Amino acid sequence: MLGRAAVAVSPHDHAIVASAHYLHSPDAGPVAIVAEVLRAGRSASQVRAQMHQDGRACVEALITTSRLDPETTPYWEGGTTVMSEVAFDDTLPLVARLPDGNRVAIMEQIGVRLEPDSAGFMSSRPSGRGELRGWLHLPEDEPFDPISLLFAVDAFPPATFDIEFAGWVPTLELTAYIRALPSPGPVRVLQRAQLITAHRVDEECAIWDRTGRLVAQGRQLAGVHLG
Repeated sequence: MLGRAAVAVSPHDHAIVASAHYLHSPDAGPVAIVAEVLRAGRSASQVRAQMHQDGRACVEALITTSRLDPETTPYWEGGTTVMSEVAFDDTLPLVARLPDGNRVAIMEQIGVRLEPDSAGFMSSRPSGRGELRGWLHLPEDEPFDPISLLFAVDAFPPATFDIEFAGWVPTLELTAYIRALPSPGPVRVLQRAQLITAHRVDEECAIWDRTGRLVAQGRQLAGVHLG
């Protein structure tokens, strides 16, 4: 919602960078969105977007907008994460339940499919790599765009599920980069835990469209309950 609000007030069509801080979890129901253009440039603009509910700030974000050229190809991509080759049909659909049995309502609104090597936590047998790979698709095969990619970088389960513990992993800060306009269809996702310290974990996410083009990346700092 913040991404759409930012694009609505910006002179550019696409959100290409978003950095959001999560202050309070909103309750289910109406929220107020405020978007303010901080700078309107020729090639890029910056927008501040906020979500409020009942007078309380819930999310604060800075969003850069620009225009993504569908014909652009990478000049160099040697440092990018290696993409998996497991096909969509060879993955397993994720049920909308946490390992402890609690329901995850958002998982009933999207399609998450995990590679078999990443699905061990669903049967209490995580691999210990701290890595989840698979595919993500929207209802009725709706195509992804730059705004839905902002959602996609945080749509997979936490990579900590693939370690020896699982639990609530609230996001504190999330930065997303939209690299390209994706081709129609589901997107391939890698969610990886980078470092876990006392009560904190940072995770990275990489997203490719079905042609193999890297279209989005994300990095977040989250809380984690050990044990």
